Amino acid sequence: MIYRLLALNIDGTLLQTNGKIHKSTKEAIEYVQQKGIYVTLVTSRSFPSARKVAKALKIKLPIITHQGAFIAATELKPIYVKRIKEDITYDTIRFLEALPCQIRLVHEQFSLANKLKLNNHLLAKTVFTTGDPVFYSQQFVTSLSEYLHDHPVTVPKIEVYFEEKRDLRDAKNAISKMFTEIEVIELDSLRLDIVSAGVSKLTGLTYLGNHLGIRRSEVVYIGDSLDDIPLIEAAGLGVSMWNAEFEVKKASDWVTRSENEHGVAYMVKEHFRKQQPIEFLRKMKIIKN
Repeated sequence: MIYRLLALNIDGTLLQTNGKIHKSTKEAIEYVQQKGIYVTLVTSRSFPSARKVAKALKIKLPIITHQGAFIAATELKPIYVKRIKEDITYDTIRFLEALPCQIRLVHEQFSLANKLKLNNHLLAKTVFTTGDPVFYSQQFVTSLSEYLHDHPVTVPKIEVYFEEKRDLRDAKNAISKMFTEIEVIELDSLRLDIVSAGVSKLTGLTYLGNHLGIRRSEVVYIGDSLDDIPLIEAAGLGVSMWNAEFEVKKASDWVTRSENEHGVAYMVKEHFRKQQPIEFLRKMKIIKN
């Protein structure tokens, strides 16, 4: 099989646990790009945060961010964007504020969060260390619903962080029954992402593939999170990281090394070295476009 697009998750896949990209990973991405293979990112991160990673890897293709709700190469010219409507945002926030959780409205230009003291210190540390650039506005307010009443906003994504697993389960079940206009995506046992109905990493990658004229069977996807499972199952070659949960590994065609053992670089060397450059394959009329 000839693969024409390499799509990658960021956290737990491209980045090591220290938040850095290893030199071998950068070299691997450059290697496949020189072969004429497209490379993109698929992430729950905000666009500015993901764009930092894309620049470090010299990825010029539109990247899929906000769980698939915002696809762009530059912030001001998205090729696809779908936001949660103002009234649905307000009603969802009103419901969530009754639960002990950190709520974050994530726009491509700013974030807005409630002030909440988290007893789980590890969770508190992770909530706002997602790689947002220093120029990315982050505002905290006492009551999000009161703020939204006076300043309505539409955002691509809402992040919710819980301290208790049972609160996440209750919130997920209730929101799924209350609203048909939004999707609830479980990232792990303590975090939910909320996006507009029909939005997901998979629909985002499918949209970009159609935009480029690339079929799913021509895509290699590498990820590690629960929300990566649909992409791993749908891709021509679905790869999970060694540090992924069992469910993710079970869904994959191939398991590579962990993020700290440079799993992306290892996978690329093992598979893409066997594939001829895309331009050569065109000359040989093995592929048409």
